[in-house]
Order: sequence, then C-alpha cells, then structure tokens
Amino acid sequence: MPPDTTNLGFLLAKASQRWNERLAHAFAERGHGEVRPSYGSVLLPLWESDGLRIGQLAERARLSKQTLTTLVRLCERDGLVTTSRDPDDGRATLVTLTERARGFGAVAAEVVAGLETEVERRLGPAGRRALEAALQEVMEL
Repeated sequence: MPPDTTNLGFLLAKASQRWNERLAHAFAERGHGEVRPSYGSVLLPLWESDGLRIGQLAERARLSKQTLTTLVRLCERDGLVTTSRDPDDGRATLVTLTERARGFGAVAAEVVAGLETEVERRLGPAGRRALEAALQEVMEL
C-alpha cells in the first residue's frame, strides 16, 4: 500500500510549509514582504559569521552550490547581501550582509521567537526540546 498523509515525510514537509507561511506573513506584516523564508538558508549562516564564501554558505545551509548561488542572487536583488571576489582567492565569491539585512535580523529574531513560543505552548517545554532534538537527528539521516 502506498504511503498516505500520515507518513513522516509528508508531516515534516507540511509542518515546514506551515512554518514558512507563518514566517512570510509575519515578515510582510512588519514591512518586509520581499524577504522569503528560503532566504534563511543565506541569512542565518551570515548572521552567525558574516563574509562567507559561497561554498561555506552551501555547506552550512546543506544545499548545493548551484541552489545557494540562486538564493544569493535573489537576496542580492532584494538588497540583503552583497557579493565580491575573495581577496585571498579570486575564484571564490564572498557574501556579506547589508545594513538592511543586519536590521532585519532583529525582526526575524522577534518573529521566530514568537513562533517558537507558540510551539512551546502547544507541546510544553519538554515537548519542544524533544522536537528540536528529534529534528536534529532527522537532519543527520
């Protein structure tokens, strides 16, 4: 019998989809409607360590270089990052946050904290910690 809508993959995908819908809505409400949830794959690693090479970003985001390059171009178009040649290796591209993206970091932190609070209200503190641990393990499959 084929899988149905109770299989783990479907549930993970739909939970992620709902999370991203909520992010996009909250960003738009705060005046950042151009920021797509997928930009997190670029922005989150850069908020941790600005000025990464495309390859480093791809590794941290767990995406191919090609996919990451597309996301970087979109982020650059929307004024969130700039790209430049790495002075240590002219073949490599460095990605750097703009002031706009640094300012948006506070908005993103507020929105994510709100969503995490909602999850904790539904699951309780232990349930939230268990969910985080379980998702970390699933990411390592």
